[in-house]
Amino acid sequence: MTGLTPRSRLRAADVLRTSATSLLARAWRAALSALGIALGIAAALAVLGVSASSRAHLLAELGAEGNLLTVSAGQDNTGAPAPLPLTAAPMIRRIPPVQSVSAVGYLPGVTVRRTAAVPVIDSGGISVLAAQPGLLRTLGGGVARGVFLNAATSHYPAAVLGAVAARTLGIATVTPQTQVYLGGQYFTVTGILRPVPLAPEIDEAALVGFPVANSSLDLGGHPTELYLRTDPDQVQAVAQVLPFTANPALPEGVQVSQPSLLLAARAKAKSALTGLFLALGAVAVLVGGVGIANIMVISVLERRPEIGLRRALGATRRQVGAQFVTESVLLSALGGAGGVVLGIAVTAGYALVVEQPIVVPAPAVAAGIAVAVIVGVLAGAYPAARAARLPPAEALRAP
Repeated sequence: MTGLTPRSRLRAADVLRTSATSLLARAWRAALSALGIALGIAAALAVLGVSASSRAHLLAELGAEGNLLTVSAGQDNTGAPAPLPLTAAPMIRRIPPVQSVSAVGYLPGVTVRRTAAVPVIDSGGISVLAAQPGLLRTLGGGVARGVFLNAATSHYPAAVLGAVAARTLGIATVTPQTQVYLGGQYFTVTGILRPVPLAPEIDEAALVGFPVANSSLDLGGHPTELYLRTDPDQVQAVAQVLPFTANPALPEGVQVSQPSLLLAARAKAKSALTGLFLALGAVAVLVGGVGIANIMVISVLERRPEIGLRRALGATRRQVGAQFVTESVLLSALGGAGGVVLGIAVTAGYALVVEQPIVVPAPAVAAGIAVAVIVGVLAGAYPAARAARLPPAEALRAP
């Protein structure tokens, strides 16, 4: 016998069990303390999940639409308009990698109204475009109601409305009696289009056939924009020769663009908001961490008799501090786990509503749990140190 007091030992399982018991004894307070962490982690994970889902949808869309090019009328060297020649579409169609070409012609000054009784100034900004029957096939669009223009209806006062134009006019169904007042006469609405993401100008337009546009609306036959599909592997090569093919006499008056690049640019601009929401999530996590630290300090004050008794029975300062840090980490980790579940649920709900793939980045889930644990350690450090420094005799005398 050496006369020395045996060293107190506390296994990790004992620390976890004791910490869990302490939290269960104050379940409501623990739940409210973890709520801040949960909301912060959920917000961050939902932002990343929604962004990843949208990105996956965009990549799939660009994979299908990346071979669409547009050719538009520009200006000559003097700044005057340079209309596309009538031969532009047939010449472009002869480029070997080009799969399909379709033209539209803008009709300036022509308005669309529900009836003639509606004032011109209340036309809603809907534009009128002459379109070829193959336009929808080239754009990869679809008809939500009715039918698109064909070789027969293109010669008569028939119109097809873009998705936005139909909503603006208050037209949701297509019947033989559905008409709009277009260019001073009534046109029968034969169809309503689904949204066309790569050609938003079509969504906001009323489409009529080139023959009726030339005979009744003074178009003059010249297209103002061409849409074409090409071999996906030859997009850049075709884009380089399009100005010289569309208008050999004035190639500098031709504008060529790739709508998929514009769509990607818009998505990139929207991603700037992701950083803002992540910052808000980080603030919520920080506030939650401060709340946990505050609750742990109060817990130390309330449990001074318990701390004194444990110290008197042989618990070391390190063991007392370890228990409070463990409680803080456990509380924060529970909040982080709840936040991850909530974030996944929000991401899945959003993706199902907008019909996008559900993508939850695994690194974001792991990072959410890791951040919660780190916040728990930091939040519990000061309360644990305060508990460990309490003298046993003073703690036992506490009321």
